[in-house]
Amino acid sequence: MTLESLKNAPHVTGLKQVSKIVGKGDAKCVFVAVDADERVTKPLKALCEEKGVPVNDTATMAEIGKACAIEVGAAAAAILK
Repeated sequence: MTLESLKNAPHVTGLKQVSKIVGKGDAKCVFVAVDADERVTKPLKALCEEKGVPVNDTATMAEIGKACAIEVGAAAAAILK
């Protein structure tokens, strides 16, 4: 999945919200910012691996924020099933 698909699909933004959705099994794909602090993103990546959710970690916080139509950067976003 690409950031372009994030723009048009139902999604959630932010580490806490994304973690909740992944935990419930409602995430199709997760985007994690490459420039976010690894101490913060590592638990989310581990949860995604555990739940079998693909992780895309090639975009920056600013790019993810822009794709989610917010004016600030976002460390994570998820496309909903």
